[in-house]
Amino acid sequence: MKDNNLTNFVFLFPGQGSQSKGMLDAFDGIAIVRETLEEASDALGYDMAALIRDDVEGKLGQTEYTQPALLTASTAMLRLWREKGGPQASQVAGHSLGEYSALVAAGAINFRDAVQLVAFRGRAMTEAVATGTGRMAAILGLADDVVEDLCGSISTDSKKVWAANYNCPGQLVVAGHAAAVERLMADAKAAGAKRALALAVSAPSHTPLMQLAADAMAARLQEIEIRTPACPVWGNANATPEQDVAQIRAALVAQLVSPVRWTETVQKLARSGITQGVEIGPGKVLSGLVKRIERAMVVGISLNPDQMERSLAAIAGE
Repeated sequence: MKDNNLTNFVFLFPGQGSQSKGMLDAFDGIAIVRETLEEASDALGYDMAALIRDDVEGKLGQTEYTQPALLTASTAMLRLWREKGGPQASQVAGHSLGEYSALVAAGAINFRDAVQLVAFRGRAMTEAVATGTGRMAAILGLADDVVEDLCGSISTDSKKVWAANYNCPGQLVVAGHAAAVERLMADAKAAGAKRALALAVSAPSHTPLMQLAADAMAARLQEIEIRTPACPVWGNANATPEQDVAQIRAALVAQLVSPVRWTETVQKLARSGITQGVEIGPGKVLSGLVKRIERAMVVGISLNPDQMERSLAAIAGE
């Protein structure tokens, strides 16, 4: 590496939906990965390695298990990246749950606290809205303002739908009451959407329906030590880089009831001078979104050790 502290480099961490059974199989036998799994198991009281590797009971799809599993996988990959001599990012960002991985990467929250915190977050989100009440859907091929207008026209006092994830131009996730989301999907197709896809998520994340979860998280966060991060951490709710501890706490509460402004975040990262980065975690969703938002920004992936090495070599200019 020419420089282990690159000023134009960002870590990106994926959110819920990137998890899969066996997502760390390619890293089997690597000591730092095994140690991270053991640390998570000790913090949570169950075998994280078995959950990710085998998922015999089907828990990996349950939010309270999904979130700590994904944070653990991302942290294990981050530690391996650093062990391999990968550069430290000058800024970090995560999509939804990934904001917690970003805070761990920046040294603002220690891993043990973070993995317990996101398990609590998952339970709080599940309990906030009765099963069957909420729904989420991805709308593809319509401008954001068109989908926003549809949300406004469909919503009533008792049945509401909101923009939840601004993922990239032409891809907006909506969430809310199930009936309103179903109506929006139909209206979006009639308005010319290429696709309107129901997501396998029951909790209407990033909407006001998550207020009970946000209240629970506000109280829980007061019990967690948060330190000044080593670099700016981008918050989902406001698409702003945070380093103030009080603002970080507020941002983590706000993101539960506010949309994820990922498009805006990536655009602002580019304007701040970021030209390259790496997606640290399972999957390659974020690197794909970046290509649609800022084509000049090059983001590597870390799906397995070989891919991580290729990303390292590309950053080094080899």
